[in-house]
Amino acid sequence: MMTETMKAVGFYQGLPLSDPKALQDLELAKPSAQGRDILVAVKATSVNPVDTKIRQTTPLQEAAKVIGWDAVGTVAEVGDEVTKFKVGDRVYYAGAVNRSGSDEEFQLVDERLVSLAPQKLSDEQAAAMPLTSLTAYELLFDKLHLIPEANAEYGKTLLIINGAGGVGSILIQLAKWIGMTVIASASRPETIAQVKAMGADFVVNHRENYVDQVHDLGFDYVPYIILLHSTERHFDRAAELVAPFGHIASIVESTEDLPMSKIKNKSASFDWEFMFAKANYQYHIETQGQALQLMAELFDAGVLKSTLSKTYHGIRADTIRQAHADVEADRMIGKVVVSGGFN
Repeated sequence: MMTETMKAVGFYQGLPLSDPKALQDLELAKPSAQGRDILVAVKATSVNPVDTKIRQTTPLQEAAKVIGWDAVGTVAEVGDEVTKFKVGDRVYYAGAVNRSGSDEEFQLVDERLVSLAPQKLSDEQAAAMPLTSLTAYELLFDKLHLIPEANAEYGKTLLIINGAGGVGSILIQLAKWIGMTVIASASRPETIAQVKAMGADFVVNHRENYVDQVHDLGFDYVPYIILLHSTERHFDRAAELVAPFGHIASIVESTEDLPMSKIKNKSASFDWEFMFAKANYQYHIETQGQALQLMAELFDAGVLKSTLSKTYHGIRADTIRQAHADVEADRMIGKVVVSGGFN
């Protein structure tokens, strides 16, 4: 019996985008679903900084590496222990970074990480959202211990450093949903426009002395600060601005040791957020599917809007390569998606 195959985009070694082998069109064996896994026919996928980092750093290996951790698709097959979904369901998810990604026609993913996709978003609009939405959700509600209910945190203030990217754009929206006052940083006319469009109440420039800018807005201290870029560069200013018993959180690993003693006398806390930690360690992974379901309802209600900003059509090596180049340029506003089937 011949092995059934599928199309995919992948590589065998981390290489710069200028190398033709950095991303290749491949033909791989089609997997089948068992246990809690569902097999999803992928219709659209997004590219995030985690994709470019893994593509750049993967050592030479015999098996093809397939990345991509944002997807919308249709359930093609279900494992024998699946209870949440049936064949034909339209779903969205980020998945697990330690498994094969969404740059393939058919992807296996644990049903607990998955939700029905927002009905009112297109495949492209929905595929832009899972990874960044989960990151923003876990920052606010798992790490900063805020309450995920409308206006539950009314009157509290959040400072977001680098607010116009994928995570920042949805983070602003979620913070406004729970009633917070949001100060977002941006430095270019287009990024300033983006954070305002997402709902930021105030904008400061992270290329200038934004400590003084925050003070000039009337805030002596800020109880919640989230760093979405260059943690080591912004930590000192965050330490100066954070309120006593306040919280700082970051998603970007530091290139140097952070001076934690600077927040000790304020009894302030520092938290890391890594969206894939739950799947990597099998830690309450069902909460990611639940969070995506809540946010699907918010998208459909018009409370949240997709942060899709660019689409490439046709999922193949050249379009995935273009999306990687956009992310690597480190000037992304919102999210980039590749859709339209594998061809």
